[in-house]
Amino acid sequence: MAANTKPRPTLVFADEKGEIYDEPELMMLCRRGDELALPRPDEYVPLPPESDFFLLPGRYAIGLDPETGEVEEVEGTALAAFACPGYTLTGLAAYANCEDAPVLPMYAYGAVGYANGKFWITAKKVDEDKRQVFSKIPCQKIEQGARKLMKDMPENRLIRHLAGCALTYGCPAAKNLALGRFEAPLPTSRTCNARCVGCISEQPEESGFPSTQNRIDFTPTAQEVAEVMHVHASHEKKPIFSFGQGCEGEPLTEAALLHDSIAKFRKEGGKGTVNINTNGSITDSMEPLAKAGLNSIRVSLNSLRKPVYDTYYRPKGYSFDDVVATIEKAKELSLHVSLNYLFFPGINDTEYELEALLEVAKRTKLDFIQLRNLNLDPDLYMDLMEPYDFGPVMGFNNFRKRIKKECPWMGFGYFNPYLG
Repeated sequence: MAANTKPRPTLVFADEKGEIYDEPELMMLCRRGDELALPRPDEYVPLPPESDFFLLPGRYAIGLDPETGEVEEVEGTALAAFACPGYTLTGLAAYANCEDAPVLPMYAYGAVGYANGKFWITAKKVDEDKRQVFSKIPCQKIEQGARKLMKDMPENRLIRHLAGCALTYGCPAAKNLALGRFEAPLPTSRTCNARCVGCISEQPEESGFPSTQNRIDFTPTAQEVAEVMHVHASHEKKPIFSFGQGCEGEPLTEAALLHDSIAKFRKEGGKGTVNINTNGSITDSMEPLAKAGLNSIRVSLNSLRKPVYDTYYRPKGYSFDDVVATIEKAKELSLHVSLNYLFFPGINDTEYELEALLEVAKRTKLDFIQLRNLNLDPDLYMDLMEPYDFGPVMGFNNFRKRIKKECPWMGFGYFNPYLG
Protein backbone atom coordinates (compact mmCIF):
# COMPACT_ATOMS: atom_id res chain seq x y z
CA MET A 1 0.00 0.00 0.00
CA ALA A 2 1.39 3.42 -0.97
CA ALA A 3 2.38 5.70 1.88
CA ASN A 4 -0.31 8.25 1.03
CA THR A 5 -3.11 5.71 0.49
CA LYS A 6 -5.75 5.70 3.18
CA PRO A 7 -6.98 2.39 4.56
CA ARG A 8 -10.58 1.34 4.03
CA PRO A 9 -12.27 1.39 7.45
CA THR A 10 -14.38 -1.57 8.49
CA LEU A 11 -17.67 -1.69 10.33
CA VAL A 12 -17.79 -1.09 14.08
CA PHE A 13 -20.62 -1.93 16.47
CA ALA A 14 -21.29 -2.31 20.18
CA ASP A 15 -22.57 -5.17 22.32
CA GLU A 16 -25.19 -4.93 25.07
CA LYS A 17 -22.51 -3.77 27.54
CA GLY A 18 -21.33 -0.96 25.31
CA GLU A 19 -18.09 -2.67 24.34
CA ILE A 20 -16.97 -1.69 20.83
CA TYR A 21 -15.93 -4.27 18.22
CA ASP A 22 -15.00 -4.17 14.57
CA GLU A 23 -16.22 -6.58 11.87
CA PRO A 24 -13.28 -6.96 9.45
CA GLU A 25 -15.41 -8.75 6.83
CA LEU A 26 -17.70 -5.74 6.34
CA MET A 27 -16.79 -2.26 5.12
CA MET A 28 -17.92 0.91 6.86
CA LEU A 29 -20.85 2.63 5.17
CA CYS A 30 -22.02 6.21 5.53
CA ARG A 31 -25.32 7.89 4.89
CA ARG A 32 -25.94 11.00 2.78
CA GLY A 33 -29.60 11.92 2.87
CA ASP A 34 -31.37 8.62 2.26
CA GLU A 35 -28.48 7.09 0.30
CA LEU A 36 -25.92 4.60 1.61
CA ALA A 37 -22.40 4.55 0.20
CA LEU A 38 -18.78 3.81 0.96
CA PRO A 39 -17.09 7.04 2.05
CA ARG A 40 -14.62 8.41 -0.47
CA PRO A 41 -10.99 8.66 0.76
CA ASP A 42 -11.20 12.47 0.92
CA GLU A 43 -14.29 12.24 3.18
CA TYR A 44 -12.87 10.61 6.30
CA VAL A 45 -10.11 11.35 8.80
CA PRO A 46 -8.74 9.74 11.96
CA LEU A 47 -11.18 10.35 14.83
CA PRO A 48 -10.10 13.71 16.31
CA PRO A 49 -9.34 14.02 20.04
CA GLU A 50 -12.26 15.20 22.19
CA SER A 51 -14.78 13.50 19.92
CA ASP A 52 -17.37 11.19 21.47
CA PHE A 53 -18.94 7.83 20.67
CA PHE A 54 -22.71 7.36 20.70
CA LEU A 55 -24.61 4.11 20.89
CA LEU A 56 -27.73 4.23 18.71
CA PRO A 57 -30.45 2.29 20.58
CA GLY A 58 -32.96 0.39 18.50
CA ARG A 59 -30.64 0.45 15.48
CA TYR A 60 -28.60 -2.41 13.99
CA ALA A 61 -25.12 -1.82 12.64
CA ILE A 62 -24.81 -2.40 8.89
CA GLY A 63 -21.85 -2.69 6.55
CA LEU A 64 -20.98 -3.63 2.99
CA ASP A 65 -19.77 -7.11 2.05
CA PRO A 66 -17.07 -6.36 -0.56
CA GLU A 67 -17.37 -9.86 -2.02
CA THR A 68 -21.10 -9.76 -2.76
CA GLY A 69 -21.75 -6.01 -2.85
CA GLU A 70 -24.64 -6.55 -0.44
CA VAL A 71 -25.45 -4.54 2.66
CA GLU A 72 -25.52 -6.79 5.74
CA GLU A 73 -26.66 -6.34 9.33
CA VAL A 74 -24.72 -7.55 12.34
CA GLU A 75 -26.10 -8.57 15.71
CA GLY A 76 -24.90 -5.47 17.47
CA THR A 77 -25.95 -1.93 18.19
CA ALA A 78 -25.06 0.72 15.65
CA LEU A 79 -22.39 3.20 16.64
CA ALA A 80 -21.81 6.85 15.69
CA ALA A 81 -19.24 9.50 16.48
CA PHE A 82 -19.83 13.10 17.49
CA ALA A 83 -17.03 15.16 15.98
CA CYS A 84 -15.29 17.69 18.20
CA PRO A 85 -15.78 21.38 17.37
CA GLY A 86 -14.01 22.53 14.22
CA TYR A 87 -15.06 19.49 12.17
CA THR A 88 -18.02 19.21 9.79
CA LEU A 89 -19.53 15.81 9.06
CA THR A 90 -19.34 14.62 5.44
CA GLY A 91 -21.44 11.50 6.07
CA LEU A 92 -23.73 10.19 8.78
CA ALA A 93 -23.85 6.83 10.53
CA ALA A 94 -25.49 4.04 8.54
CA TYR A 95 -27.88 1.71 10.38
CA ALA A 96 -31.08 -0.28 10.14
CA ASN A 97 -33.98 0.64 12.43
CA CYS A 98 -35.83 -1.75 14.69
CA GLU A 99 -39.60 -1.29 14.84
CA ASP A 100 -39.47 0.42 18.23
CA ALA A 101 -36.40 2.60 17.60
CA PRO A 102 -36.63 5.68 19.86
CA VAL A 103 -36.00 9.21 18.61
CA LEU A 104 -32.32 10.05 19.03
CA PRO A 105 -31.21 13.01 21.17
CA MET A 106 -30.14 16.22 19.44
CA TYR A 107 -26.60 15.48 18.33
CA ALA A 108 -24.90 14.97 14.98
CA TYR A 109 -24.18 11.31 14.22
CA GLY A 110 -21.08 10.80 12.11
CA ALA A 111 -20.22 7.49 10.47
CA VAL A 112 -17.30 5.80 12.21
CA GLY A 113 -15.13 2.83 11.24
CA TYR A 114 -11.87 1.11 12.21
CA ALA A 115 -8.61 0.49 10.34
CA ASN A 116 -4.88 0.29 11.07
CA GLY A 117 -5.38 0.40 14.82
CA LYS A 118 -7.46 3.60 14.90
CA PHE A 119 -10.99 4.86 14.47
CA TRP A 120 -11.97 6.96 11.45
CA ILE A 121 -14.86 9.39 11.05
CA THR A 122 -16.51 10.91 7.99
CA ALA A 123 -15.64 14.55 8.65
CA LYS A 124 -13.41 17.38 7.49
CA LYS A 125 -11.60 19.95 9.59
CA VAL A 126 -12.92 23.41 8.75
CA ASP A 127 -11.34 25.56 11.48
CA GLU A 128 -7.89 25.51 13.11
CA ASP A 129 -9.07 27.60 16.08
CA LYS A 130 -8.50 25.85 19.42
CA ARG A 131 -11.34 27.79 21.03
CA GLN A 132 -13.18 24.74 22.32
CA VAL A 133 -10.25 22.43 23.03
CA PHE A 134 -10.01 21.76 26.77
CA SER A 135 -8.04 18.51 26.86
CA LYS A 136 -4.97 20.06 28.48
CA ILE A 137 -6.86 22.28 30.92
CA PRO A 138 -7.51 20.81 34.39
CA CYS A 139 -11.17 20.76 35.37
CA GLN A 140 -10.31 22.43 38.66
CA LYS A 141 -8.96 25.45 36.78
CA ILE A 142 -12.33 25.94 35.07
CA GLU A 143 -14.13 25.45 38.38
CA GLN A 144 -11.85 27.93 40.14
CA GLY A 145 -12.43 30.50 37.41
CA ALA A 146 -16.21 30.10 37.56
CA ARG A 147 -16.30 30.38 41.35
CA LYS A 148 -14.03 33.43 41.31
CA LEU A 149 -16.40 35.19 38.91
CA MET A 150 -19.29 34.52 41.27
CA LYS A 151 -17.26 35.69 44.27
CA ASP A 152 -16.12 38.89 42.54
CA MET A 153 -19.60 39.77 41.25
CA PRO A 154 -22.05 38.19 43.71
CA GLU A 155 -24.98 40.41 42.65
CA ASN A 156 -24.65 39.75 38.91
CA ARG A 157 -27.30 37.20 37.91
CA LEU A 158 -25.80 36.68 34.46
CA ILE A 159 -22.47 35.69 35.99
CA ARG A 160 -24.23 33.17 38.25
CA HIS A 161 -26.11 31.75 35.29
CA LEU A 162 -22.99 31.37 33.14
CA ALA A 163 -20.94 29.93 36.00
CA GLY A 164 -23.68 27.33 36.40
CA CYS A 165 -23.50 26.59 32.67
CA ALA A 166 -19.78 25.96 33.00
CA LEU A 167 -20.02 23.85 36.15
CA THR A 168 -23.23 21.92 35.47
CA TYR A 169 -23.61 21.62 31.70
CA GLY A 170 -19.98 21.89 30.65
CA CYS A 171 -20.90 24.58 28.12
CA PRO A 172 -17.72 25.36 26.11
CA ALA A 173 -18.56 29.07 25.82
CA ALA A 174 -19.19 29.38 29.55
CA LYS A 175 -15.98 27.47 30.30
CA ASN A 176 -14.05 29.96 28.18
CA LEU A 177 -15.58 32.82 30.14
CA ALA A 178 -14.44 31.12 33.36
CA LEU A 179 -10.96 30.80 31.88
CA GLY A 180 -10.95 34.40 30.60
CA ARG A 181 -10.17 33.48 27.03
CA PHE A 182 -11.58 33.70 23.49
CA GLU A 183 -15.33 34.31 23.23
CA ALA A 184 -17.70 35.33 26.04
CA PRO A 185 -21.35 34.22 25.89
CA LEU A 186 -24.05 36.80 26.62
CA PRO A 187 -27.47 35.11 26.84
CA THR A 188 -30.32 37.59 27.31
CA SER A 189 -33.56 36.33 25.78
CA ARG A 190 -36.20 34.17 27.44
CA THR A 191 -38.39 33.99 24.33
CA CYS A 192 -38.11 33.06 20.68
CA ASN A 193 -40.02 33.89 17.52
CA ALA A 194 -39.28 30.55 15.88
CA ARG A 195 -40.18 26.99 16.80
CA CYS A 196 -37.13 25.17 15.47
CA VAL A 197 -37.57 21.42 15.31
CA GLY A 198 -34.08 21.06 16.76
CA CYS A 199 -34.28 23.77 19.43
CA ILE A 200 -31.82 22.79 22.16
CA SER A 201 -33.34 24.94 24.92
CA GLU A 202 -37.09 24.29 24.60
CA GLN A 203 -38.95 21.21 23.34
CA PRO A 204 -42.64 20.34 23.69
CA GLU A 205 -43.41 17.02 25.38
CA GLU A 206 -44.84 15.57 22.18
CA SER A 207 -41.49 15.96 20.38
CA GLY A 208 -40.28 12.67 21.86
CA PHE A 209 -36.88 14.04 22.85
CA PRO A 210 -35.82 16.52 25.53
CA SER A 211 -33.99 19.80 25.11
CA THR A 212 -30.31 19.40 25.94
CA GLN A 213 -30.12 22.39 28.29
CA ASN A 214 -32.31 24.80 30.21
CA ARG A 215 -33.24 28.22 28.85
CA ILE A 216 -32.32 31.31 30.85
CA ASP A 217 -35.20 32.15 33.22
CA PHE A 218 -34.57 35.87 33.77
CA THR A 219 -33.76 38.94 31.71
CA PRO A 220 -30.44 40.52 32.70
CA THR A 221 -29.99 44.27 32.89
CA ALA A 222 -27.69 46.27 30.62
CA GLN A 223 -25.48 46.82 33.68
CA GLU A 224 -25.14 43.08 34.27
CA VAL A 225 -24.33 42.42 30.61
CA ALA A 226 -21.75 45.21 30.43
CA GLU A 227 -20.07 43.94 33.60
CA VAL A 228 -19.59 40.52 32.02
CA MET A 229 -18.13 42.14 28.91
CA HIS A 230 -15.69 44.25 30.91
CA VAL A 231 -14.46 41.39 33.07
CA HIS A 232 -13.86 39.23 30.00
CA ALA A 233 -12.05 42.06 28.19
CA SER A 234 -9.78 42.45 31.22
CA HIS A 235 -8.43 38.91 30.65
CA GLU A 236 -8.55 38.39 26.86
CA LYS A 237 -6.48 40.58 24.51
CA LYS A 238 -8.72 39.82 21.52
CA PRO A 239 -12.15 39.47 23.12
CA ILE A 240 -15.28 38.38 21.28
CA PHE A 241 -18.68 38.88 22.87
CA SER A 242 -21.65 36.95 21.51
CA PHE A 243 -25.31 37.42 22.17
CA GLY A 244 -27.40 34.44 21.12
CA GLN A 245 -26.48 31.24 22.96
CA GLY A 246 -27.91 27.75 23.23
CA CYS A 247 -29.45 28.55 26.61
CA GLU A 248 -31.73 31.29 25.30
CA GLY A 249 -34.31 32.18 22.67
CA GLU A 250 -33.82 34.74 19.90
CA PRO A 251 -31.65 37.68 21.07
CA LEU A 252 -33.21 40.19 18.66
CA THR A 253 -36.46 39.91 20.65
CA GLU A 254 -34.44 41.82 23.27
CA ALA A 255 -32.98 44.30 20.77
CA ALA A 256 -33.46 47.30 23.10
CA LEU A 257 -31.53 45.56 25.89
CA LEU A 258 -28.78 44.55 23.46
CA HIS A 259 -28.54 48.14 22.23
CA ASP A 260 -28.24 49.54 25.75
CA SER A 261 -25.70 46.91 26.79
CA ILE A 262 -23.45 47.46 23.77
CA ALA A 263 -23.74 51.24 23.99
CA LYS A 264 -22.83 51.18 27.70
CA PHE A 265 -19.84 48.92 27.09
CA ARG A 266 -18.55 51.08 24.23
CA LYS A 267 -19.14 54.35 26.13
CA GLU A 268 -17.06 52.98 28.99
CA GLY A 269 -14.18 52.28 26.60
CA GLY A 270 -14.96 48.65 25.83
CA LYS A 271 -12.97 47.15 22.93
CA GLY A 272 -13.37 43.91 21.00
CA THR A 273 -15.73 42.20 18.59
CA VAL A 274 -19.40 42.33 19.56
CA ASN A 275 -21.43 39.72 17.70
CA ILE A 276 -25.01 38.49 17.68
CA ASN A 277 -25.88 34.88 16.86
CA THR A 278 -29.38 35.33 15.48
CA ASN A 279 -32.10 34.01 13.21
CA GLY A 280 -32.06 37.39 11.47
CA SER A 281 -35.77 37.93 11.94
CA ILE A 282 -35.94 41.63 12.90
CA THR A 283 -34.35 43.70 10.16
CA ASP A 284 -35.17 47.08 11.74
CA SER A 285 -32.94 46.23 14.72
CA MET A 286 -29.74 46.30 12.66
CA GLU A 287 -29.22 50.05 12.30
CA PRO A 288 -29.57 51.03 15.98
CA LEU A 289 -27.41 48.08 17.04
CA ALA A 290 -24.72 49.01 14.52
CA LYS A 291 -24.74 52.60 15.81
CA ALA A 292 -24.37 51.29 19.37
CA GLY A 293 -21.19 49.43 18.45
CA LEU A 294 -22.17 46.02 17.07
CA ASN A 295 -19.51 44.54 14.74
CA SER A 296 -20.98 41.36 13.35
CA ILE A 297 -23.95 39.05 13.07
CA ARG A 298 -24.12 35.32 12.50
CA VAL A 299 -27.39 34.24 10.91
CA SER A 300 -28.41 30.64 11.55
CA LEU A 301 -30.33 28.71 8.90
CA ASN A 302 -30.59 25.24 7.47
CA SER A 303 -31.35 26.34 3.91
CA LEU A 304 -31.60 29.36 1.63
CA ARG A 305 -34.78 27.94 0.11
CA LYS A 306 -37.90 29.30 1.75
CA PRO A 307 -39.98 26.06 1.99
CA VAL A 308 -37.05 24.07 3.37
CA TYR A 309 -36.23 26.84 5.85
CA ASP A 310 -39.85 27.20 6.99
CA THR A 311 -40.24 23.47 7.58
CA TYR A 312 -37.40 23.40 10.09
CA TYR A 313 -37.54 26.89 11.65
CA ARG A 314 -41.33 27.29 11.74
CA PRO A 315 -41.13 31.11 12.14
CA LYS A 316 -43.69 33.07 14.17
CA GLY A 317 -44.26 36.69 13.18
CA TYR A 318 -41.46 36.91 10.63
CA SER A 319 -40.70 35.38 7.25
CA PHE A 320 -37.75 33.95 5.38
CA ASP A 321 -37.67 37.14 3.32
CA ASP A 322 -37.03 39.07 6.54
CA VAL A 323 -33.96 36.93 7.18
CA VAL A 324 -32.48 37.74 3.77
CA ALA A 325 -33.38 41.41 4.24
CA THR A 326 -31.46 41.41 7.56
CA ILE A 327 -28.39 40.01 5.82
CA GLU A 328 -28.66 42.73 3.17
CA LYS A 329 -29.17 45.47 5.76
CA ALA A 330 -26.25 44.29 7.89
CA LYS A 331 -23.93 44.37 4.87
CA GLU A 332 -25.24 47.82 3.95
CA LEU A 333 -24.22 48.93 7.46
CA SER A 334 -20.73 47.41 6.95
CA LEU A 335 -21.27 44.70 9.56
CA HIS A 336 -19.45 41.42 9.18
CA VAL A 337 -22.03 38.79 8.21
CA SER A 338 -21.59 35.06 8.74
CA LEU A 339 -23.99 32.25 8.02
CA ASN A 340 -24.33 29.54 10.62
CA TYR A 341 -25.13 27.04 7.89
CA LEU A 342 -26.50 23.93 9.59
CA PHE A 343 -24.99 21.20 7.47
CA PHE A 344 -26.65 17.84 6.87
CA PRO A 345 -24.83 15.51 4.41
CA GLY A 346 -26.95 14.63 1.41
CA ILE A 347 -29.19 17.68 1.82
CA ASN A 348 -27.05 20.82 1.95
CA ASP A 349 -24.44 19.52 -0.47
CA THR A 350 -26.95 19.22 -3.32
CA GLU A 351 -27.43 21.21 -6.49
CA TYR A 352 -30.59 23.08 -5.55
CA GLU A 353 -29.37 23.99 -2.08
CA LEU A 354 -26.05 25.25 -3.46
CA GLU A 355 -27.83 27.24 -6.15
CA ALA A 356 -29.97 29.03 -3.56
CA LEU A 357 -26.99 29.69 -1.29
CA LEU A 358 -24.91 31.13 -4.11
CA GLU A 359 -27.69 33.44 -5.24
CA VAL A 360 -27.89 35.10 -1.80
CA ALA A 361 -24.12 35.06 -1.27
CA LYS A 362 -23.42 36.80 -4.57
CA ARG A 363 -26.17 39.36 -4.15
CA THR A 364 -25.36 40.33 -0.55
CA LYS A 365 -21.59 39.72 -0.60
CA LEU A 366 -21.82 38.06 2.82
CA ASP A 367 -18.44 37.42 4.37
CA PHE A 368 -18.21 34.02 5.99
CA ILE A 369 -19.85 30.61 6.27
CA GLN A 370 -19.63 28.63 9.48
CA LEU A 371 -20.12 24.99 8.52
CA ARG A 372 -21.67 23.58 11.65
CA ASN A 373 -23.46 20.26 11.94
CA LEU A 374 -27.24 20.07 12.19
CA ASN A 375 -27.94 18.25 15.46
CA LEU A 376 -31.05 16.10 15.02
CA ASP A 377 -32.13 12.50 14.57
CA PRO A 378 -31.32 11.85 10.88
CA ASP A 379 -34.58 9.97 10.27
CA LEU A 380 -36.61 12.78 11.78
CA TYR A 381 -34.91 15.35 9.57
CA MET A 382 -35.33 13.26 6.45
CA ASP A 383 -39.03 12.86 7.21
CA LEU A 384 -39.28 16.66 7.34
CA MET A 385 -37.42 17.00 4.04
CA GLU A 386 -39.44 14.34 2.19
CA PRO A 387 -41.64 16.81 0.23
CA TYR A 388 -38.67 18.58 -1.38
CA ASP A 389 -36.44 17.86 -4.34
CA PHE A 390 -32.77 18.61 -3.74
CA GLY A 391 -31.10 17.44 -6.93
CA PRO A 392 -27.84 15.46 -7.20
CA VAL A 393 -25.50 15.18 -4.20
CA MET A 394 -22.03 16.57 -4.88
CA GLY A 395 -20.38 15.81 -1.52
CA PHE A 396 -19.01 18.19 1.08
CA ASN A 397 -15.64 18.88 -0.55
CA ASN A 398 -17.09 19.72 -3.97
CA PHE A 399 -19.75 21.84 -2.27
CA ARG A 400 -17.09 23.94 -0.59
CA LYS A 401 -14.91 24.16 -3.72
CA ARG A 402 -17.79 25.40 -5.82
CA ILE A 403 -18.68 28.12 -3.32
CA LYS A 404 -15.06 29.29 -3.28
CA LYS A 405 -14.94 29.34 -7.07
CA GLU A 406 -18.13 31.40 -7.35
CA CYS A 407 -17.45 33.57 -4.27
CA PRO A 408 -13.65 33.88 -3.97
CA TRP A 409 -13.93 36.43 -1.13
CA MET A 410 -15.81 33.98 1.08
CA GLY A 411 -14.28 32.71 4.29
CA PHE A 412 -15.04 29.34 5.86
CA GLY A 413 -14.79 28.19 9.44
CA TYR A 414 -16.61 27.01 12.52
CA PHE A 415 -16.28 29.87 15.02
CA ASN A 416 -17.06 33.59 15.10
CA PRO A 417 -13.91 35.40 13.93
CA TYR A 418 -12.22 38.20 15.85
CA LEU A 419 -12.42 41.31 13.70
CA GLY A 420 -9.76 43.47 15.31
